Amino acid sequence: MTRHAEGTFDVKTTPLPADESLDGTQIGRYSLVKQYHGDLDAASKGEMLGAGDPAKGNAGYVAIEQVTGTLGGHTGSFALQHTGAMEGGSYKLSVAVVPGSGTGQLTGLAGTLTIIIASGKHSYTFDYTLPAAPQ
Repeated sequence: MTRHAEGTFDVKTTPLPADESLDGTQIGRYSLVKQYHGDLDAASKGEMLGAGDPAKGNAGYVAIEQVTGTLGGHTGSFALQHTGAMEGGSYKLSVAVVPGSGTGQLTGLAGTLTIIIASGKHSYTFDYTLPAAPQ
């Protein structure tokens, strides 16, 4: 059975040193620190890589974040994998639970998270499944 969670989150990005050995397109590197509120009550840390020219509406990024806390009353941790692209100002974003990354009561977690940014505020919806607890 698919479950649904929603809420808000705060995010802080901090630039990390770039790889100076790369020629051509610059790849930016950032640390991520998030605090999720709502049905997912958790903290996360991760890293993001990005390239392109967001000011002109064209860019891409990938990220992995480790989330630790409580989801729908279940405690544990899991990883989220982000893949995003912006072309001509249009966004395409995918955020999914990394298979096999769930721990504790979140072992076996699978699902996709949707990020919503409106009026400078971040929120999420999260559709997920958890295996049935052993009897």
